[in-house]
Amino acid sequence: MKNTIINKIVLSFFLFCQIGFAQVDVVYSDLVWSDEFNTDGAINSNNWFHQTQLPAGGSWFNGEVQHYTDQLTNSFVNAGTLNIVAKKEPYTNQGITKQYTSARLNSKFAFKYGRVDIRAKIPKNLGTWPALWMLGKNINEDGAFFDSNFGTTSWPNCGEIDILEHGITQSQPDNYIQSALHTPSSFGNTINIGGVVVGNNIADNYHIYSVNWSPFQISFLLDGVVFYTYNPDVKTPNNWPFNEEQYLLLNVALGGVAGIVPSNYTQSSMLIDYVRVYQNTIVDAEPPLNFTASVGAVTSTSVELLLNATDNSGTIGYNIAYGTSTNGISGTSGIQKSVIISGLNPNTLYNFTVTASDLSGNSAANNPIVVGATTLPNSTLFCSGTSSLAQDGSFSTGYNYEFQTNGNDVKITYGLLDTDKVGVVAFLWKQSPFSELQMTNVSGNIFTRTITGLTIGSTINYGVKFAFAGGMSVTNYYSYVVGSACMMGTSQFSELNGISFPNPVSDIVNINSNITLDKIEIYSLLGNLVLKTETNISSIDVSSLSTGVYLITIYSGTEKITKKIIVQ
Repeated sequence: MKNTIINKIVLSFFLFCQIGFAQVDVVYSDLVWSDEFNTDGAINSNNWFHQTQLPAGGSWFNGEVQHYTDQLTNSFVNAGTLNIVAKKEPYTNQGITKQYTSARLNSKFAFKYGRVDIRAKIPKNLGTWPALWMLGKNINEDGAFFDSNFGTTSWPNCGEIDILEHGITQSQPDNYIQSALHTPSSFGNTINIGGVVVGNNIADNYHIYSVNWSPFQISFLLDGVVFYTYNPDVKTPNNWPFNEEQYLLLNVALGGVAGIVPSNYTQSSMLIDYVRVYQNTIVDAEPPLNFTASVGAVTSTSVELLLNATDNSGTIGYNIAYGTSTNGISGTSGIQKSVIISGLNPNTLYNFTVTASDLSGNSAANNPIVVGATTLPNSTLFCSGTSSLAQDGSFSTGYNYEFQTNGNDVKITYGLLDTDKVGVVAFLWKQSPFSELQMTNVSGNIFTRTITGLTIGSTINYGVKFAFAGGMSVTNYYSYVVGSACMMGTSQFSELNGISFPNPVSDIVNINSNITLDKIEIYSLLGNLVLKTETNISSIDVSSLSTGVYLITIYSGTEKITKKIIVQ
């Protein structure tokens, strides 16, 4: 059994190295705490604590209707698997009778920074709310394991990291999971959320749900692939309370936000194969070397800083201070890091104080480096407008757009005007050849991205995908002449917009069109071409594709249109 466990850990770690490490900012590789659930019976009391004390008032938060118990029927280990069982049964405790029971486990281990992997099957029964999550060790919550010795901070000031939640997003497709961050600046119905539809049924198949938490960002992964990253440009206690130890919670709630529990409900189980926490434990006494900081591209509203250093750990932490703002980011040893400081005032001198350190806190000997730059005067070489036109999805109000030339660069800014969308992120879409680039959030729902090294007089074509909780909407492509004030056109492609096809699909995409089509291409969301046909243009066979979301591009003459398609 022991050799089997070691082999499982080595294999999963190897797979994560191949898939996930390249996507996170800091790689954590040393297993520091785990529970493999190899002993049948009660849970390991050295690792876990049953949180059963009711909050003041006698009901759990969010309108939940269950008692959390330490009964063996609600949490136990069997055949190498932890079972957390939510059941319909009358149960009286603390003088209160409820009709449902479940279990809420606190880990007796807390840590700051690292990666958590949890391999689990997640119940999908209506009215259930299974969750894998974390809270600050300093939370003042009566009945929690760490409260009596460390509970000094109220929620959400302690910070909450939800690795996985299911059951509270009924409007989403089947097998949709959500991750979220709760901070003083956004809590409860937080806007800090990401989600993904899992290809294989989450109730019948094990998946690895992970969070990678560094001093710079928090990334959520499904089976080793990042699907959401939280990384405020400027971190404050209001949006980043994640600099203290946190502990793990595993539970299945019932009712409340998850909806009414059906009358025929009997029980459901969350099965957990293992819980593993990784950190980097090797003592590092070597400081970063060869630290340099200089100014790159400057516009009227932004300054690019070019940072570099080397360190034996492989990761450099840079801290940038200017005025009352600070910005912490990570970089790779020996590779120049470009940082765009945006939202600046035109024709203004800014001094940036930059320091470099490694993850052990060792500082570069030449800290700090102070670099100055004066932003350019306001440029008149820009075009802007407001629209509600969409090539995919729709806009309830619309969006603003602006293209601004600075030298050989064009700064593209889009602002979403819709107020009914939360958790908004934006991606810049290049029309041809298609590519997708994440945009930087300036403030609110305003996003920007600068395209560099362009030729004055050339024409560029870009649109923006706004992704948000519950879906996405994509603007039309807009054509802009670099260096112009102002020449723009809207790539509406009225005839191509009339094309339709079933969505979602499973085998064959049948195209309904009144015009002649020349070619169909299907791309992954990373921009990789996965299918193409130039014959029998009325359809394309997608049965070879894995379940997921793709982009389908349809060509007619010199025009084309790109839309989202879901393959089941």
